[in-house]
Amino acid sequence: MTPVVRALLAANIALFFVQMTMPELARPLVFVPQLVLLRPWSIVTYMFLHGGVTHLLFNMLALYFFGPRVEARLGSRPFTSMYFLSGITGALCSFFLAPTSPIVGASAGIFGVMLAFAHFWPHEPIYIWGVLPVPARLLVIITTIISLWSGVRGGGNVAHFAHLGGYLGAFGFLRWFERGRTRFQRRAAAPSAPSPRREPPRRIAGVGVIDRASIHEVNRAEVDRILDKINEGGVESLTPQERRFLSNFVPMDDRKPPVS
Repeated sequence: MTPVVRALLAANIALFFVQMTMPELARPLVFVPQLVLLRPWSIVTYMFLHGGVTHLLFNMLALYFFGPRVEARLGSRPFTSMYFLSGITGALCSFFLAPTSPIVGASAGIFGVMLAFAHFWPHEPIYIWGVLPVPARLLVIITTIISLWSGVRGGGNVAHFAHLGGYLGAFGFLRWFERGRTRFQRRAAAPSAPSPRREPPRRIAGVGVIDRASIHEVNRAEVDRILDKINEGGVESLTPQERRFLSNFVPMDDRKPPVS
């Protein structure tokens, strides 16, 4: 049992107890599309309410079986982000596609976890009713078709569009997450640029030791010009101003007072 899955299980069970014992406290937590502007928090809180014991049981069993492996693969923080993003996109899909239907339940978040499980382990068998093995990827495809078909036909008291929204949110998150991880891995694997080779200090006859690498690039061009002049005509060819300028880049123990 991973930490976020454990916390989600505890929160869902606790809120269901509140819902059953004090329904007046839980009522403002239900996501009602027409009231979303009055209850903006309900786009998240609806995920912790359920329509009955069976509804809660199936959702928590799915979270218990799929959640720990997905959390261990993604990490706790990305797993939490994906779970809540799936729930929010589930509510948004219901808002746009079923605007008259209040919804409760963790199904959108659970469907997002299921999609992530099928993404990482597409051929892992999922045993329907504990007997019939179905590959995880095929299970996602089947449930997508059922939810889409039932949602269009208005199939019963089930938030089918919220399920599809959960898949949509998890799909988008996984694309973003893996793209970011790929960029990070490429940067980490890229060979670092070789550090520029430090030019050793030079001793200039009649001037002293000059460490060109320690000279700021603003002054480096002028220093190079003066050094080239020394190479061509010797120190005697320098003007007093050039001698004074060059003396600023000679260590104190090597400096000679400029000749005026």
